Amino acid sequence: MKFSEKIAKAIKKIKGKLIVSVILWLVLIIVFVAPFSVSLHDSLTQNEKDKFEVLFMSLGTYIVKPFQAMGMAITGKTDGYFWATLWRFTLFYLAAVSIGIIKAFPKHEFDGIENGSSDWCTNGEQYSVLSNKEGIILAEKNYLPVDKRGNVNVLVVGRFWFW
Repeated sequence: MKFSEKIAKAIKKIKGKLIVSVILWLVLIIVFVAPFSVSLHDSLTQNEKDKFEVLFMSLGTYIVKPFQAMGMAITGKTDGYFWATLWRFTLFYLAAVSIGIIKAFPKHEFDGIENGSSDWCTNGEQYSVLSNKEGIILAEKNYLPVDKRGNVNVLVVGRFWFW
C-alpha cells in the first residue's frame, strides 16, 4: 500500500473528527485564548507588584464574557498579545491533531476487514453450499445442512458453557 493511499484512507476514516476538531479549535479560541490574551495584556501593562493576581482576576472577569474579550482582542486593544497567543496555541493544537491523524493511519491493507465472515460472497452465493434455514449453526444466517452429500465435519472453536 502506497503512502498516499494510507493518507487517503486515514483522512477518510477521520473526516468527521477533523470537522469536530476545527469547531473545537474555534470554541477554544473564543472561550480561552481571547480571555487569556486580554488578561495577559492587562497584567503586563499595569505597574502593580503582583502581576499574577491581576492576571487571574482579569482572567476570571473575561472568561465569563468571552465575546467581549474576543472583540477587544480582534480590534487590537491587546497590543498583539492575542495574535502571539493564537499562533502558539494553534501550533500546539496542530501537533495534537497531527498525532491523532498518525494514530489513525491503517496498520496494513486489511485493516477494518473482518476475517472469517461470509462477507466474501454476494447475492446469496453461500447458499449454494450452505443453508439459510436449518442445519448446524455456523453464523447468524448461515447453516451447514446435515443432509448434504460429502464431508459435513465442523470444527468448533470456543468454550462450552453449560454450568
